[in-house]
Amino acid sequence: MKKIFNLTLGVVTSIGGFVEVGSISTSAQAGAEFGFALLWAIAVAALILAMLAEMAGRVAILSNRSIAAAVRERFGIHLQMIPLGAELIIDLLLLAAELGGAAIAVKLLTGVGFQWWILPVGVVVWLVLWMGSFTIIEDGVGLLGIITLAFVVSVWHLHPDVRTVASGFVPSVPDHDVTRYAFLAVSIVGATISPYLLNFYASGSIEEELTASDLWINRLTAFLGMGFGSIVAMGALVTAAIVLGPRHIQVDSYEQAALMFVPVFGSWAVTLFALALGVGCLGAAIEITLNAGYLLAQSFGWPWGVEKKRRDVSRFVAAFSLVLLLSMGIAVSGFDPLRMTLISVALTVVIMPGIVLPFLVLMNEEEYVKRHTSGAIGNGLLAALTIVGAIMAIIVVPLEIFGG
Repeated sequence: MKKIFNLTLGVVTSIGGFVEVGSISTSAQAGAEFGFALLWAIAVAALILAMLAEMAGRVAILSNRSIAAAVRERFGIHLQMIPLGAELIIDLLLLAAELGGAAIAVKLLTGVGFQWWILPVGVVVWLVLWMGSFTIIEDGVGLLGIITLAFVVSVWHLHPDVRTVASGFVPSVPDHDVTRYAFLAVSIVGATISPYLLNFYASGSIEEELTASDLWINRLTAFLGMGFGSIVAMGALVTAAIVLGPRHIQVDSYEQAALMFVPVFGSWAVTLFALALGVGCLGAAIEITLNAGYLLAQSFGWPWGVEKKRRDVSRFVAAFSLVLLLSMGIAVSGFDPLRMTLISVALTVVIMPGIVLPFLVLMNEEEYVKRHTSGAIGNGLLAALTIVGAIMAIIVVPLEIFGG
């Protein structure tokens, strides 16, 4: 029964972790500009993320190593420095965007400029990490993340045509703004497959002391959890397509995105959107900050873990505190959080081959996964994903320039 309870919380947690500033913004833009046509991109991205998360959890459970630790051990610290540096830069930008998104949510509720709320939001993130255990952090964020189901509820009340929605799961080429369409499709993938999610997922499996007998829990949590998260993101896209699309409202700010809730929730629209945005961004900010500590500690072999006394993992605490402080500085410097999100999403796509390629090695070595190595199908999917990732990495910058 305890394992079933853990599975349920894992699924709920994915709602808070999956639906954050990147997913909400790209989904809302895609729906407002291209209707249901990019639903397939969310579905494909969610499937890829679920597959990689399951592999990350499998490595952690069977070897008691996170992805960062396994890569350092297998490839050496010198080779790891490049992807480590790239991921830290992306985490800094994405964390700044999440802090900005949470601050904008408070602005929508209070009317006070979002820059004034970045420091309080950052303090809340740090206090949660300083005082909380991993279970409290994961389950608390996940349970609060239920509010993001408002996107699904809105679709239910809008009653879209099922056949028209279903057609969005079939890839197609639009008759206008092809470059913009391609950019949003790639951005959805980048927003979904954030590097921090994989190492955070693996580190969480170690924090929760999962064993080989829990591999089925890991598999179900990865696929069902990311599935639930993708449904919420699809809800944001469909709602934007129905409400904003016909009115030719492009989502250039989160204030505009909030308009998608008006037909369903009326006077509560802005409040409910602000709560969904705020909870999603705050949860992601906590996870990204924590993962920054994981990443640095595991890469350099420092003691780590939120289940341990803070004085015993002082360098781990200092690492995530410094990253949070730097991101707060970026967030208050005047950058538009929405634009910062799109930049960090594009950079995520650039380093995607470096994220996927180590899995192709680790998942075939018994030292890390025992007898649970990838078969021909798993290796084929990873190889194909590496190639596709390389292609997207090449085209994302031109797409950002001409369609972003």
